[in-house]
Amino acid sequence: MDFSFGAEAEELRGRARAWLTGHLVGPYEEAVGLGGPGSEHEGVGARRAWERELGRGGWIGTGWAEEGYGNRRLSLTGQVVWAEEYAAARAPARVGHIGENLLAPTLIAYGSREQKDRFLPAIARGEELWCQGYSEPGAGSDLAGVRTAAVRDPADGRLRVTGQKIWTSLAREADWCFVLARTEAGSRRHHGLSFLLVRMDQPGRVEVRPIRQMSGTAEFNEVFFDGAVAEEVVGGEGDGWTVAMGLLALERGVSTLVQQIGFAAELERVVRAYAASGAPDPVLRERLVRQWAELRTMRWNALRTLGAAGDAGAPSVAKLLWGGWHRRLGELAVAVRGARATAGPGPWAPGVPYELGLDEEQRLFLFTRADTIYGGSDEIQRNIIAERVLGLPKEPR
Repeated sequence: MDFSFGAEAEELRGRARAWLTGHLVGPYEEAVGLGGPGSEHEGVGARRAWERELGRGGWIGTGWAEEGYGNRRLSLTGQVVWAEEYAAARAPARVGHIGENLLAPTLIAYGSREQKDRFLPAIARGEELWCQGYSEPGAGSDLAGVRTAAVRDPADGRLRVTGQKIWTSLAREADWCFVLARTEAGSRRHHGLSFLLVRMDQPGRVEVRPIRQMSGTAEFNEVFFDGAVAEEVVGGEGDGWTVAMGLLALERGVSTLVQQIGFAAELERVVRAYAASGAPDPVLRERLVRQWAELRTMRWNALRTLGAAGDAGAPSVAKLLWGGWHRRLGELAVAVRGARATAGPGPWAPGVPYELGLDEEQRLFLFTRADTIYGGSDEIQRNIIAERVLGLPKEPR
């Protein structure tokens, strides 16, 4: 199978590289390499400004099925090229990716014309940021168990949301949240759910509490809704499960390829640390070679399945592959360091942020413990593959 890019794609690569080089200057140059999983606390102000810069360049929404909202349309290959150049330039990690890659395509597929016209231009300009209100303390992997409810206010007829969401990335930065909530009293499982759009700036109605992780950072949050107004219902009341599942199906190929560029940089750093240790270890060397080979295989698999809209198992296979790979890389990073990995560079004093006592390898190890859990645990992904792809009997409930 030929995984090379054609002349048109390479021409786009040159233009993308030139644009990034010309715009990652001034305050944006200082934000190069900042942000991303495990480091979402870094340079938030500069990264938010960078979103607007991307919007002015028309680089937001390149994969949308519709254009005319200030975005440029790129082919699937073009999206990969842009994403690879973005990652190679170490441009600031996106704070608008949830709105661009999850909410916007969902609105295009299920939203009304008025909803598209209201929200898509603001996303394309990098002006409005979104977070996802799915998981709850009692409904993480089992999304159909959500208990957050929305009821009609008899005074004004508006839906008011009450409940708690958890593991909400970028909730402190987001202007809006799309929320899966129960709008039919007494409904169970996937019945009676609605997909709601809720403004985050509702003092006294929406509260965000950061969740401190063992790596010292707090990129995830709890979100509490206390009668918060839902501005819009996408897809109609009671059809939230269909919309929510449609959104989850959007998490595929291009983002996986971009992620792998970051993985490659992390692996290279671990390899350099091994080479600098001056103590060759054949076991560690074999593990490093295996990590490199597995990363190449993941790339080829991602390219092979790119755009496989009818392949129900492709996202689950990709998640299984990269989740386990990245966790093993974290383990390998501290193994290369040896006993030194158990201590920070200096003593921790009261008032000093915990994360300042950790180096990159230690943060990598601690954060990657979660890779096989968040975004759908390994157990859930295996169930999806078994039931939807292999046709095996469902687990007894």
